[in-house]
Amino acid sequence: MIELKDVTKKYGDTIAVNRISFNVATGENLVLLGTSGCGKTTTLKMINRLIEPDSGNITISGKDVIQQNAENLRRGIGYVMQNIGLFPHYTIEENIAVVPKLLNWDKKKTANRIHELIEKLHLRENILHFYPNELSGGQQQRVGLARALVADPSILLMDEPFGALDNVTRTSIQQEFKDLEELTRKTIVMVTHDVPEAFELADRICLMDKGKVMQIGTPKELLFKPANDFAEKFLDGQRLALEFKVIRVKDVWANLSDHKSNDSKGLNADISIWEAMEKLRSGTVAELNFRNNKGEVKVANFDDLTKAFNQYKNFSKYE
Repeated sequence: MIELKDVTKKYGDTIAVNRISFNVATGENLVLLGTSGCGKTTTLKMINRLIEPDSGNITISGKDVIQQNAENLRRGIGYVMQNIGLFPHYTIEENIAVVPKLLNWDKKKTANRIHELIEKLHLRENILHFYPNELSGGQQQRVGLARALVADPSILLMDEPFGALDNVTRTSIQQEFKDLEELTRKTIVMVTHDVPEAFELADRICLMDKGKVMQIGTPKELLFKPANDFAEKFLDGQRLALEFKVIRVKDVWANLSDHKSNDSKGLNADISIWEAMEKLRSGTVAELNFRNNKGEVKVANFDDLTKAFNQYKNFSKYE
Protein backbone atom coordinates (compact mmCIF):
# COMPACT_ATOMS: atom_id res chain seq x y z
CA MET A 1 0.00 0.00 0.00
CA ILE A 2 2.75 2.48 0.99
CA GLU A 3 6.42 2.34 0.05
CA LEU A 4 9.30 4.68 0.88
CA LYS A 5 12.64 4.32 -0.94
CA ASP A 6 15.77 6.24 0.12
CA VAL A 7 13.71 9.20 1.37
CA THR A 8 15.72 12.14 2.73
CA LYS A 9 14.71 15.47 4.28
CA LYS A 10 17.12 18.22 5.34
CA TYR A 11 16.64 21.48 7.20
CA GLY A 12 19.73 23.53 6.44
CA ASP A 13 22.69 21.43 7.55
CA THR A 14 20.52 19.15 9.69
CA ILE A 15 19.44 15.84 8.17
CA ALA A 16 16.03 15.13 9.71
CA VAL A 17 15.43 11.95 7.71
CA ASN A 18 18.36 10.11 6.20
CA ARG A 19 17.66 7.78 3.24
CA ILE A 20 14.98 5.71 4.94
CA SER A 21 13.18 2.87 3.20
CA PHE A 22 10.23 0.74 4.32
CA ASN A 23 6.87 -0.50 3.11
CA VAL A 24 3.48 -0.86 4.74
CA ALA A 25 1.22 -3.71 3.68
CA THR A 26 -2.49 -3.26 3.05
CA GLY A 27 -4.36 -3.47 6.35
CA GLU A 28 -1.19 -3.24 8.45
CA ASN A 29 -0.59 -0.94 11.42
CA LEU A 30 3.04 0.23 11.28
CA VAL A 31 4.20 2.31 14.24
CA LEU A 32 7.12 4.74 13.91
CA LEU A 33 8.88 4.68 17.28
CA GLY A 34 12.06 6.33 18.47
CA THR A 35 13.84 9.05 20.37
CA SER A 36 12.65 12.68 20.35
CA GLY A 37 13.76 14.40 17.15
CA CYS A 38 14.54 11.13 15.34
CA GLY A 39 12.44 12.05 12.28
CA LYS A 40 9.21 10.16 13.02
CA THR A 41 6.77 13.01 12.42
CA THR A 42 8.72 14.33 9.44
CA THR A 43 8.51 10.87 7.87
CA LEU A 44 4.77 10.66 8.53
CA LYS A 45 4.08 14.09 7.04
CA MET A 46 6.02 13.29 3.88
CA ILE A 47 3.56 10.48 3.11
CA ASN A 48 0.70 12.96 2.60
CA ARG A 49 3.00 15.79 1.44
CA LEU A 50 2.50 18.09 4.39
CA ILE A 51 6.30 18.07 4.13
CA GLU A 52 8.02 17.57 0.78
CA PRO A 53 10.99 15.16 0.65
CA ASP A 54 14.29 16.42 -0.76
CA SER A 55 15.03 13.11 -2.44
CA GLY A 56 13.80 9.54 -2.71
CA ASN A 57 10.41 8.16 -3.68
CA ILE A 58 7.13 7.67 -1.84
CA THR A 59 4.40 5.65 -3.53
CA ILE A 60 0.86 4.78 -2.51
CA SER A 61 -0.64 1.82 -4.38
CA GLY A 62 2.23 2.13 -6.84
CA LYS A 63 1.62 5.82 -7.61
CA ASP A 64 4.27 8.43 -6.81
CA VAL A 65 2.77 10.95 -4.36
CA ILE A 66 4.80 13.78 -5.94
CA GLN A 67 2.99 13.23 -9.22
CA GLN A 68 -0.40 13.69 -7.55
CA ASN A 69 -2.29 16.84 -6.64
CA ALA A 70 -1.44 17.43 -2.95
CA GLU A 71 -4.95 18.47 -1.90
CA ASN A 72 -6.59 15.49 -3.60
CA LEU A 73 -3.99 13.19 -2.08
CA ARG A 74 -4.73 14.45 1.44
CA ARG A 75 -8.48 14.16 1.00
CA GLY A 76 -8.02 10.44 0.42
CA ILE A 77 -5.86 9.96 3.54
CA GLY A 78 -7.19 10.24 7.09
CA TYR A 79 -4.97 12.31 9.38
CA VAL A 80 -5.08 12.50 13.17
CA MET A 81 -2.68 15.16 14.40
CA GLN A 82 -0.92 15.88 17.68
CA ASN A 83 -3.11 17.56 20.32
CA ILE A 84 -6.20 16.58 18.30
CA GLY A 85 -6.37 19.90 16.39
CA LEU A 86 -10.14 20.50 16.28
CA PHE A 87 -11.29 23.87 14.97
CA PRO A 88 -12.38 25.73 18.14
CA HIS A 89 -15.09 27.87 16.48
CA TYR A 90 -16.71 24.93 14.65
CA THR A 91 -19.28 22.73 16.32
CA ILE A 92 -18.42 19.05 16.65
CA GLU A 93 -20.67 18.27 13.69
CA GLU A 94 -18.95 20.94 11.59
CA ASN A 95 -15.51 19.62 12.61
CA ILE A 96 -16.34 16.08 11.49
CA ALA A 97 -17.95 17.33 8.27
CA VAL A 98 -14.88 19.24 6.99
CA VAL A 99 -13.75 16.63 4.46
CA PRO A 100 -17.26 15.65 3.25
CA LYS A 101 -17.85 19.34 2.55
CA LEU A 102 -14.65 19.51 0.47
CA LEU A 103 -15.79 16.38 -1.37
CA ASN A 104 -19.21 17.96 -2.06
CA TRP A 105 -21.20 15.29 -0.24
CA ASP A 106 -24.90 16.06 0.15
CA LYS A 107 -26.21 16.84 3.63
CA LYS A 108 -28.02 13.53 4.08
CA LYS A 109 -24.96 11.41 3.22
CA THR A 110 -22.79 13.51 5.53
CA ALA A 111 -25.28 13.34 8.41
CA ASN A 112 -25.72 9.58 8.07
CA ARG A 113 -21.99 8.97 8.11
CA ILE A 114 -21.43 11.26 11.12
CA HIS A 115 -24.16 9.52 13.12
CA GLU A 116 -22.73 6.12 12.18
CA LEU A 117 -19.28 7.12 13.44
CA ILE A 118 -20.27 8.75 16.72
CA GLU A 119 -22.23 5.61 17.60
CA LYS A 120 -19.20 3.42 16.84
CA LEU A 121 -16.95 5.73 18.87
CA HIS A 122 -19.32 5.75 21.88
CA LEU A 123 -20.16 9.45 21.67
CA ARG A 124 -23.57 10.88 22.57
CA GLU A 125 -25.55 12.41 19.72
CA ASN A 126 -26.21 15.63 21.63
CA ILE A 127 -22.51 16.59 21.52
CA LEU A 128 -22.77 17.35 17.79
CA HIS A 129 -23.90 20.89 18.64
CA PHE A 130 -21.20 21.42 21.27
CA TYR A 131 -17.85 23.14 20.70
CA PRO A 132 -14.51 21.38 21.32
CA ASN A 133 -13.79 23.21 24.60
CA GLU A 134 -17.02 21.77 26.02
CA LEU A 135 -15.75 18.20 25.67
CA SER A 136 -13.33 16.13 27.73
CA GLY A 137 -9.95 15.18 26.31
CA GLY A 138 -11.14 11.66 25.59
CA GLN A 139 -14.25 12.92 23.78
CA GLN A 140 -12.17 15.35 21.72
CA GLN A 141 -9.85 12.51 20.73
CA ARG A 142 -12.80 10.43 19.53
CA VAL A 143 -14.05 13.40 17.51
CA GLY A 144 -10.60 13.82 15.94
CA LEU A 145 -10.67 10.16 14.96
CA ALA A 146 -14.21 10.52 13.56
CA ARG A 147 -13.06 13.47 11.44
CA ALA A 148 -10.19 11.39 10.04
CA LEU A 149 -12.46 8.41 9.31
CA VAL A 150 -15.55 10.16 7.98
CA ALA A 151 -14.69 9.83 4.27
CA ASP A 152 -13.70 6.19 4.84
CA PRO A 153 -10.10 6.56 3.61
CA SER A 154 -8.06 3.43 3.01
CA ILE A 155 -5.03 5.01 4.75
CA LEU A 156 -4.88 6.61 8.19
CA LEU A 157 -1.89 8.62 9.43
CA MET A 158 -1.74 9.27 13.19
CA ASP A 159 0.77 11.61 14.84
CA GLU A 160 0.99 11.00 18.61
CA PRO A 161 -2.80 10.57 18.63
CA PHE A 162 -3.13 9.86 22.35
CA GLY A 163 -0.32 12.07 23.63
CA ALA A 164 -2.56 14.77 25.11
CA LEU A 165 -4.58 12.36 27.25
CA ASP A 166 -4.11 11.36 30.88
CA ASN A 167 -2.97 7.79 31.50
CA VAL A 168 -6.38 6.37 32.44
CA THR A 169 -8.15 7.90 29.44
CA ARG A 170 -5.25 6.95 27.19
CA THR A 171 -5.47 3.28 28.16
CA SER A 172 -9.23 3.28 27.56
CA ILE A 173 -8.93 4.94 24.15
CA GLN A 174 -6.14 2.55 23.11
CA GLN A 175 -8.41 -0.41 23.84
CA GLU A 176 -11.24 1.16 21.86
CA PHE A 177 -8.79 1.78 19.02
CA LYS A 178 -7.83 -1.90 18.96
CA ASP A 179 -11.45 -3.07 19.05
CA LEU A 180 -12.89 -0.62 16.50
CA GLU A 181 -14.09 -2.56 13.46
CA GLU A 182 -13.85 0.61 11.38
CA LEU A 183 -10.04 0.44 11.67
CA THR A 184 -9.58 -3.20 10.69
CA ARG A 185 -9.94 -2.24 7.03
CA LYS A 186 -7.37 0.58 7.20
CA THR A 187 -3.68 0.77 6.47
CA ILE A 188 -2.28 2.76 9.40
CA VAL A 189 1.01 4.55 9.99
CA MET A 190 1.24 5.91 13.52
CA VAL A 191 3.89 7.96 15.32
CA THR A 192 4.51 7.57 19.03
CA HIS A 193 7.36 7.96 21.51
CA ASP A 194 5.47 5.77 23.99
CA VAL A 195 7.03 2.29 23.93
CA PRO A 196 4.16 0.33 25.60
CA GLU A 197 1.68 2.04 23.26
CA ALA A 198 3.70 0.97 20.22
CA PHE A 199 3.89 -2.61 21.43
CA GLU A 200 0.18 -2.63 22.26
CA LEU A 201 -1.05 -1.37 18.89
CA ALA A 202 1.52 -2.23 16.21
CA ASP A 203 1.62 -5.12 13.77
CA ARG A 204 5.20 -4.02 13.07
CA ILE A 205 7.40 -1.32 14.57
CA CYS A 206 9.85 0.88 12.67
CA LEU A 207 12.45 1.90 15.26
CA MET A 208 14.24 5.14 14.34
CA ASP A 209 17.22 7.13 15.65
CA LYS A 210 18.84 10.27 14.23
CA GLY A 211 16.82 10.12 11.04
CA LYS A 212 17.66 6.50 10.27
CA VAL A 213 15.76 3.22 10.52
CA MET A 214 17.46 1.06 13.14
CA GLN A 215 15.15 -1.96 12.89
CA ILE A 216 11.77 -2.91 11.47
CA GLY A 217 9.96 -5.93 12.82
CA THR A 218 7.13 -7.32 14.91
CA PRO A 219 7.11 -6.50 18.63
CA LYS A 220 8.43 -9.99 19.33
CA GLU A 221 11.28 -9.55 16.84
CA LEU A 222 12.35 -6.29 18.48
CA LEU A 223 12.29 -7.94 21.90
CA PHE A 224 13.97 -11.24 21.09
CA LYS A 225 16.00 -10.49 17.97
CA PRO A 226 17.34 -6.91 18.24
CA ALA A 227 19.24 -5.93 15.10
CA ASN A 228 21.88 -3.83 16.87
CA ASP A 229 22.98 -2.34 20.20
CA PHE A 230 20.62 0.63 19.87
CA ALA A 231 17.59 -1.62 19.35
CA GLU A 232 18.55 -3.71 22.36
CA LYS A 233 19.30 -0.81 24.72
CA PHE A 234 16.23 1.19 23.66
CA LEU A 235 13.92 -1.38 25.27
CA ASP A 236 16.04 -2.33 28.29
CA GLY A 237 14.14 -0.35 30.91
CA GLN A 238 10.76 -1.87 29.98
CA ARG A 239 11.77 -5.22 28.54
CA LEU A 240 10.20 -7.56 31.12
CA ALA A 241 6.81 -5.80 31.15
CA LEU A 242 6.78 -5.75 27.33
CA GLU A 243 7.55 -9.46 27.19
CA PHE A 244 4.63 -10.25 29.50
CA LYS A 245 2.31 -8.19 27.29
CA VAL A 246 3.58 -9.47 23.93
CA ILE A 247 3.76 -13.20 24.76
CA ARG A 248 0.37 -14.89 24.74
CA VAL A 249 -0.89 -18.03 26.41
CA LYS A 250 -1.12 -19.70 22.99
CA ASP A 251 2.62 -19.03 22.51
CA VAL A 252 3.51 -20.98 25.67
CA TRP A 253 0.85 -23.67 25.18
CA ALA A 254 3.37 -26.47 24.62
CA ASN A 255 5.19 -25.43 27.81
CA LEU A 256 2.10 -25.65 30.00
CA SER A 257 1.66 -28.82 32.04
CA ASP A 258 -0.60 -31.31 30.36
CA HIS A 259 -3.22 -31.40 33.10
CA LYS A 260 -6.42 -30.71 31.22
CA SER A 261 -9.79 -29.55 32.39
CA ASN A 262 -13.06 -31.42 32.08
CA ASP A 263 -14.68 -28.04 31.59
CA SER A 264 -14.97 -27.36 27.84
CA LYS A 265 -15.05 -23.63 28.47
CA GLY A 266 -12.04 -21.43 29.03
CA LEU A 267 -10.41 -18.09 28.35
CA ASN A 268 -9.20 -17.60 24.79
CA ALA A 269 -5.53 -18.63 24.66
CA ASP A 270 -4.87 -15.47 22.62
CA ILE A 271 -4.89 -13.56 25.92
CA SER A 272 -1.49 -12.14 26.94
CA ILE A 273 0.45 -13.58 29.87
CA TRP A 274 0.10 -10.15 31.50
CA GLU A 275 -3.72 -10.21 31.27
CA ALA A 276 -3.86 -13.79 32.56
CA MET A 277 -1.66 -12.97 35.53
CA GLU A 278 -3.74 -9.89 36.31
CA LYS A 279 -6.80 -12.14 36.57
CA LEU A 280 -4.94 -14.50 38.90
CA ARG A 281 -3.47 -11.63 40.92
CA SER A 282 -6.98 -10.42 41.78
CA GLY A 283 -7.21 -13.39 44.16
CA THR A 284 -10.70 -14.46 43.12
CA VAL A 285 -9.39 -17.67 41.51
CA ALA A 286 -6.22 -19.76 42.03
CA GLU A 287 -6.14 -21.14 38.48
CA LEU A 288 -7.64 -20.48 35.08
CA ASN A 289 -8.88 -22.57 32.18
CA PHE A 290 -7.55 -21.65 28.73
CA ARG A 291 -8.91 -22.81 25.39
CA ASN A 292 -6.83 -22.84 22.18
CA ASN A 293 -8.03 -22.71 18.58
CA LYS A 294 -8.14 -26.52 18.43
CA GLY A 295 -10.67 -26.62 21.24
CA GLU A 296 -8.17 -28.03 23.74
CA VAL A 297 -8.47 -26.78 27.31
CA LYS A 298 -5.64 -26.57 29.85
CA VAL A 299 -5.53 -25.42 33.45
CA ALA A 300 -2.78 -23.12 34.73
CA ASN A 301 -2.02 -21.24 37.94
CA PHE A 302 0.41 -18.36 38.50
CA ASP A 303 3.45 -20.64 38.86
CA ASP A 304 2.51 -22.63 35.75
CA LEU A 305 2.33 -19.48 33.65
CA THR A 306 5.60 -18.13 35.04
CA LYS A 307 7.45 -21.37 34.29
CA ALA A 308 6.00 -21.63 30.76
CA PHE A 309 6.79 -17.96 30.10
CA ASN A 310 10.45 -18.37 31.13
CA GLN A 311 10.84 -21.50 28.99
CA TYR A 312 9.41 -19.68 25.98
CA LYS A 313 11.69 -16.67 26.55
CA ASN A 314 14.81 -18.81 26.76
CA PHE A 315 13.89 -20.72 23.63
CA SER A 316 13.08 -17.54 21.68
CA LYS A 317 16.50 -16.07 22.37
CA TYR A 318 18.33 -18.98 20.82
CA GLU A 319 15.99 -20.41 18.18
